Amino acid sequence: MTAAGEEPTTSAGERMHALVERLYPLCRSITGDGVRATLDIVGEYVPLEVHEVPTGTQVLDWTVPQEWNIRDAYIADSAGRRVVDFAASSLHVLGYSVPVSRTMPLAELREHLHTLPDHPTWVPYRTSYYTPEWGFCLAQETLDALPDGEYEVCVDSTLADGHLTYAEHVVPGQVSDEVIVSCHVCHPSLANDNLAGIAVATFLARALAEETPYYTYRFIYAPGTIGAITWLARNAERIERVRHGLVLACAGDPGRLTYKRSRRGDAEIDRVMSHVLAISERPHQVDEFTPYGYDERQYCSPGFDLGVGSLSRTPYAGYPEYHTSADNPGFVSPEAMEDTLAVCREAFSVLDRNRRYVNLSPYGEPQLGRRGLYDSLGGRSDAKQAQMAMLWVLSLADGERGLLDVAERSGLPFDSVAGAADALAAAGLIKA
Repeated sequence: MTAAGEEPTTSAGERMHALVERLYPLCRSITGDGVRATLDIVGEYVPLEVHEVPTGTQVLDWTVPQEWNIRDAYIADSAGRRVVDFAASSLHVLGYSVPVSRTMPLAELREHLHTLPDHPTWVPYRTSYYTPEWGFCLAQETLDALPDGEYEVCVDSTLADGHLTYAEHVVPGQVSDEVIVSCHVCHPSLANDNLAGIAVATFLARALAEETPYYTYRFIYAPGTIGAITWLARNAERIERVRHGLVLACAGDPGRLTYKRSRRGDAEIDRVMSHVLAISERPHQVDEFTPYGYDERQYCSPGFDLGVGSLSRTPYAGYPEYHTSADNPGFVSPEAMEDTLAVCREAFSVLDRNRRYVNLSPYGEPQLGRRGLYDSLGGRSDAKQAQMAMLWVLSLADGERGLLDVAERSGLPFDSVAGAADALAAAGLIKA
């Protein structure tokens, strides 16, 4: 499936970056047409099932809010010149601003203005989802240049009963047990947080669709917090099938990869990600779970306690550009997104192949030579590693330990262990 304007001869990283650039101008929020437009574009890359949940719907301890849409917003000086213009950037308006049309002095207007004094050329990202308010975000240098006087203020928005919109894409697997991949779609013009996560999730879905995965993979594109809560509330019957999960965010910045463990701390996804990152020798860090961050905290809440971790590069709020206009397409790179995508594919490959085996010849070491297993290693540069992998699999194939246990115990790469298991199973020495 090739999306409109997509060049199939370019790298996956370049195509993901092109998707980020397409999505960047759209004004997204936790509801509204910006979310729908975003999902329409993502739907050109992977087929989506879009869900509309009406305002007022009870979802766990929350209620779906009114839908917010905006057509225009600006601050104009006495000459009619727009000194702050929503058309230039969706960040210029406080998210969920109620409508306003007034003229007021600068002293009064200042109470509704948000800047970043430490970064005078950047525009901050601010919201007021659940408190009726209006406001504008602008560069400190723009504010400093405004003379005293009267200013026309306009926010042409609507806050009315409507819907919360989210979408799903499912890659069927050999079993109905699921791995969920979740990314938030509520932020406006912020490239790393979280357009890069959306792009990586989308291209991960496409890659998995070209394979025959063991698990069924469910991709969730939803507004942060309220979207994940809505999905959980509407999918109670599916929760018991969720075996693993990953939240993708901040996936394209130049920092090292960071994995945040699930609430359990030792869920299989936690162990898989730790193993893959360590074996790959990529610069990385593994953080313990905290009940703050992205939607992993919803999936990991005590009543659900799903094995869902979070993968990012630099974590939220860990880089100066976070939630500012400096988080633009130039801040994220094709190479970083491609690296994040590669780690996801490596991790899910481990998840899919992590089987438990039973040694069918457990009394003493079976003779591998007469079965041709040693001969098959002749000339291989990794012959010694492959031989050790076979011995480790035979030693730990007790029906209780999986191949990941073998890889962790032996210190060998999972791929070597899985390859050894395949050879031993073909020789009739182990059975899943």
